[in-house]
Amino acid sequence: MHTLTRVAGVSGSLTMLRHVCGMNSAPRPDRQRIADLIVSRLEPHIQALAAEFQQPGQIRSCQILDLLPPELAYEIHDRFPPSDRMMLKRSIKENKHVAAQMDAFDPLLEEAVYAFQDPRVVEQIARITGLTTLEPDVDLYAGGISAMSKGAYLRPHLDNSHDKKRERYRVLNLLYYVTPDWEESFGGSLQLWDEGPRGAPRTFPSLFNSLVIMLTNKGSWHSVNEVRHDGRRCCVSNYYFSRRSPDEADYFHATSFRGEPGQVSADLVMRADNALRTAALKLLGDKIYVNPHVYNRDS
Repeated sequence: MHTLTRVAGVSGSLTMLRHVCGMNSAPRPDRQRIADLIVSRLEPHIQALAAEFQQPGQIRSCQILDLLPPELAYEIHDRFPPSDRMMLKRSIKENKHVAAQMDAFDPLLEEAVYAFQDPRVVEQIARITGLTTLEPDVDLYAGGISAMSKGAYLRPHLDNSHDKKRERYRVLNLLYYVTPDWEESFGGSLQLWDEGPRGAPRTFPSLFNSLVIMLTNKGSWHSVNEVRHDGRRCCVSNYYFSRRSPDEADYFHATSFRGEPGQVSADLVMRADNALRTAALKLLGDKIYVNPHVYNRDS
């Protein structure tokens, strides 16, 4: 279990939300106003978050609680679509619902997603992580929103190393959790496998209104343990890219899954699948498969 960066008190942010977003006259907050709130919350804690993120001997990561005023976080959660309106990804590797076509849903969700791409937020994340060439992904390649209900899981994996054009490295995941009253015992926690998928994971519980920032590279194995609760774990996801390798060396791989300890047969199948898909992508690119998980603005 890691140490959370806790932010005491939210009453000041509630006041700011009403002032900045004009909630007394009930307009819906847009991405710039939501970004204002993210910036104001992160700024006093950048040094502490950077210290947590830069801890040696582990996958670089940190988590901050109470990111937004709770009434706004509740509203973002309440605007999530039913899972049957999202794309189901189900196999031995994963079981979750995802969506990137944000104009198909309540506008607040798109505003919340793109608030994390505001240049001021990107600059703060650069200060926290020490990565100075960050580029947010306007196409939401594998980003957007996700929902995981009872029985859902995500096995240990490395994220795809590049963007859809293979021009930039994927270097950071920003995961904002919005399900009220979610407890670690419910499952659905992010797990970081600092020693690889044969070691023991370090857990980030998917706590309401918290943001996790994690490095993604050729060694950042992570998973989501099985949801054991009747509720639904909802997440707003953003991925940052860079034209510079986070490891200062070139590499390429498809999204690569492994079995958890004890899942010997599944692990063998996944490792073979990883090798096959990575080789096919290197040779043929998107000629045989185009990932549909992207924001198609021509739809």
